[in-house]
Amino acid sequence: MSKQKKVRDYVGHMHIYIIISAIMILCAIAGSLIFGVEVAIEFKGGTILNYSYTGDVDTAQVETLAKGILNTPVTIQTGEALGDGSGKTMTISFSCAEGSFTPEVQGQLTTSIQGKFPDNQIKLLESNDVSPTSGKQFFYKCLVAALAASVILIIYIALRFKRISGWSAGMCAILALVHDLIAAYGTFVIAGFEINSNFMAVLLTILGYSVNNTMVIYDRIRENQKLMDKKTSIRELVNTSISQTMRRSIRTSVTTISTMLIISIVAVIMQVDSILSFSIPLTVGLISGTYSSICIAPVVWVWWTEKRGKKTVADLQIRK
Repeated sequence: MSKQKKVRDYVGHMHIYIIISAIMILCAIAGSLIFGVEVAIEFKGGTILNYSYTGDVDTAQVETLAKGILNTPVTIQTGEALGDGSGKTMTISFSCAEGSFTPEVQGQLTTSIQGKFPDNQIKLLESNDVSPTSGKQFFYKCLVAALAASVILIIYIALRFKRISGWSAGMCAILALVHDLIAAYGTFVIAGFEINSNFMAVLLTILGYSVNNTMVIYDRIRENQKLMDKKTSIRELVNTSISQTMRRSIRTSVTTISTMLIISIVAVIMQVDSILSFSIPLTVGLISGTYSSICIAPVVWVWWTEKRGKKTVADLQIRK
């Protein structure tokens, strides 16, 4: 005979979960106010200058020099040039008032950089103006996709889990999803990452992951509803279902999160910031997704169901 799993009172600790989530949301808001929100150039428009050079160049000095001339924040990225690999490239991107970046200012910036590093054979390869139109269109399309996916998920959960008041279950799942997206957003802000295409990729990835975890628990609640005594309280039904799926949820999450942590460590060692701005927020979002699927969606669903006067498994069969 198999050993019965210990049932913990997850629903009874709802006030603790609310405090934890409230602190997380307040940190995201405070981070936005204190650190500000850095928006990538493809979303707000600006100019990108590409240079080639040899040897090693201190990008911190280039950034200080460029800021002094352009009087605006700049982003510096370096990479290997195509070809024999002996050369390197440096990209300077920034946004400034329309008409303020003239050919004269561009020439002054290039001359200053070349004068600062005379032995590195620095040459301007190209200068491109970036229109924010295409970036904004991409941003809006991603938002529309996320909203459409949310509506479809609510309808799907409502139909699939109608035995457990599907509409309320769908809304609680979306509430948990919003919670996870705020966690990812807060990580971008506090870590100083730009809101760019990686941000949208992280949000869309978390959307699928978080809802999948929540549906696993909902599915177990639905199955236990058929097996448990009709006089069983809804709290006991949910606590039992969460306890039964806990090990599976933790194992799946540890595997996924460990992979992202390894990627983040490698990115730090290799100094690949573009990967870090994806892997770190996604790791936080995955952790939040595991937490919300266990402690937010089903617990809030119990609270909402009890508010509607349903206390036992038998009450779930009654349509109100």
